[in-house]
Amino acid sequence: MAGPRVVIIGAGVVGAALADEISARGWTEVTVVDQGPLPATGGSSSHAPGLVFQANSSKTMTELARYTVEKLSSLDVDGQPCFLQVGGLEVATTPERVTELHRRQGWLTSWGVESRIVTADECVDLHPLVNRDRVLAGLHIPTDGLAKAVLAVEAQIRRATERGVTFLARHEVLDVLQADGEVTGVRTDQGDLQADIVVCCAGIWGPKIARMAGMNLPLTPLAHQLAWTGPVPALAGQTEEAVRPILRHQDADLYYRDRHDTLGIGYYGHRPMPITADEILSVDEADGMPSVLKFTEDDFADAWTETQSLLPATREAKVEEAINGLFSFTTDGLPLLGESPDVKGFWVAEAVWVTHSAGVGRAVAEWLVDGHCSSFDLHECDVNRFEPHQLSPEYVLARDCQNFVEVYDILHPLQPSGDPRPIRTSPFHARQQELGAFFLEANGWERPHWYEANAHLVEGRSIVTPDDWAARYWSPIVGAEAQATRETVAMYDMTALKRLEVSGRGAADFLERLCTGKVAKSVGSVTYTLLLDHDGGIRSDITVARLAPDLFQVGANGNLDLDWFTRHLPADGTVQVRDITPGTCCIGLWGPLARDVLQPLTDEDFSATGLKYFRAKRAHIGSVPVTAMRLSYVGELGWELYTTADLGQKLWDTLWRAARPLGGIAAGRGAFNTLRLEKGYRSFGTDMTYEHDPYEAGVAFAVKADKEDFVGKAALERRRADVRRKLTCLTIDDPRSVVMGKEPVYDGQRAVGYVTSAAFGHTIGKGIAYAWLPAELAVAGRALHIGYFDRRVEAVVAEEPLFDPAMSRLRG
Repeated sequence: MAGPRVVIIGAGVVGAALADEISARGWTEVTVVDQGPLPATGGSSSHAPGLVFQANSSKTMTELARYTVEKLSSLDVDGQPCFLQVGGLEVATTPERVTELHRRQGWLTSWGVESRIVTADECVDLHPLVNRDRVLAGLHIPTDGLAKAVLAVEAQIRRATERGVTFLARHEVLDVLQADGEVTGVRTDQGDLQADIVVCCAGIWGPKIARMAGMNLPLTPLAHQLAWTGPVPALAGQTEEAVRPILRHQDADLYYRDRHDTLGIGYYGHRPMPITADEILSVDEADGMPSVLKFTEDDFADAWTETQSLLPATREAKVEEAINGLFSFTTDGLPLLGESPDVKGFWVAEAVWVTHSAGVGRAVAEWLVDGHCSSFDLHECDVNRFEPHQLSPEYVLARDCQNFVEVYDILHPLQPSGDPRPIRTSPFHARQQELGAFFLEANGWERPHWYEANAHLVEGRSIVTPDDWAARYWSPIVGAEAQATRETVAMYDMTALKRLEVSGRGAADFLERLCTGKVAKSVGSVTYTLLLDHDGGIRSDITVARLAPDLFQVGANGNLDLDWFTRHLPADGTVQVRDITPGTCCIGLWGPLARDVLQPLTDEDFSATGLKYFRAKRAHIGSVPVTAMRLSYVGELGWELYTTADLGQKLWDTLWRAARPLGGIAAGRGAFNTLRLEKGYRSFGTDMTYEHDPYEAGVAFAVKADKEDFVGKAALERRRADVRRKLTCLTIDDPRSVVMGKEPVYDGQRAVGYVTSAAFGHTIGKGIAYAWLPAELAVAGRALHIGYFDRRVEAVVAEEPLFDPAMSRLRG
């Protein structure tokens, strides 16, 4: 036996996959417990229809699904395959859906999955039951198919058992045992099991189990309707279980699958029907499977009418079996993976459907055994990504239900979130409302995208209007605000930026250990630096300002940075980390006239020598005490000005009165994004993630290789000599072709990469797209194409930055 003692709670598709993957990596002192019988335990896996569609806007989710397809395709149980690779077909019955299918086909191409858009006739050829008069086009993915979930569980149980893993059926978990902040085991109704690590893979029961370890999971079990027809005469004689592609009719929230001479019908168009994990019956209490609720026939009426229209052959059949089956939904539609922030050794792998199950099993196994996941970028899935308000019961229920409703909706990348809103408002919110701000949400903050008060600035300017898709949640005012920032001065609300305070006598050494750059410099220094994982991948890019010998302010990207810092705190109490975001606020004052606004308001010297680039100082702006940092994400002279929340509105008013006579404006996130792309500034989570290293991402300048040591240094040195891809700047001459991100990039007919961030550069007069490309193609002047819906957009690799390469405006 090898490895620590591990107890996995739940033997569904996720728990079985994890047991298989972790034992394959040498950890065999593993016990899997489930309250139900094996292999059909009574959870969601036991009734799941098994459709595996790989198309997803998330690269990570597509890759998890692709691995699931590959693994399950290789498994069988006594000759019975665990995956039926019949392909997937998504059909469009409206012009809007046809356009959406082209976008989805672009995602698949970007993420390396074969697919093609097919005509209406080809849809019928692929799935002869489809009504030719109803469909306009389709998206065909040959490698999609049907996962036989219970067989997959059994196959992986057998493999893990052969390596020494123990599976205990009918063991109900009563408690997660712990001492001194660490797990020690699991209490079941049949005795205690000792453990060094406990992994909760309990699916719809996940919140109940996690609560035993003091963990609040933002997961809601919701009922989803699944019906089976009786024999369909047109399918008579079909001996194979499935011969047609799995089918999605997303315009009506429906999907379909074969089962011999019958059809399965899944429906998301009904009202959300949430329950709590505590309301789910136990295996012994339930009449059948506890994850199956009584079918509500009235909710299915529209689905059956639409099915008979799309698949006319079903008019000769009727619904003979039907359930309301429970599945897990989260606030952002993504899984919950990782270790508890409070109880060491308690892990979760939750909100995972069959589609991604084997991929998640591999990802979590790598994470546990190696200390990081090398196969997938998991930053979107980390359970510690949430802000505190995102764990409130009201928020979780509202957003989980919204995600159920929107499962098959056409969602724009900037589409505003639903209720509850607003949640977090900066001290400037009232003033922004007075200026007609158009708000979008950022980590719960209401953040202006543009201001209607600036509509007059559009007059006399040549502002390029993008096509209809890119013009949603956009205004020509965005372009005017960007140009005005370069011409005069603008105030930007930067409050949504995560701010951490690191203090204590060990703070400098602590940050030196985690950061790639030298941060233990003189008081007043500000450093742009990176946080790396142990494999050399970028966990975040941050700014570190030294405000006193033992006090630092960190500009972070989100809650995962706070979690990373907290996990690395020394045990001796010499370092403290706290989130100061809620009690503070920030205005970015940027533009060539920024000094003309600020200097008359203070006795401190804000000249080019009085406060140099990437330096910070304390000052009073009028009557408001601020921390001023001379840095800019838009590539213009200026400062980030921080103060406490109670003084925020006063700071806004003080700067506003001084800026207005000089033509100063308030500007929004839309202008901010185009300006930062003109300067080539990266955005973590979009342009670079855990899977990328600094040399690939173009941020190697933030790495001080002569530092004695930092987390990830050894791995980074190995990666330095093997840079095969690069984050590359592309420009687009066609003014209306403003791509938005995640589109495929082509070299001739060959897909070679994908777009990360994009916008129109209102200063340079061209579209800008950053993209991951093979290193040999990242050569200035190289002509490429970007796949944008159903057309190709010409693009050219450009030297960066596109604006002010000499940095004269920033340093002036």
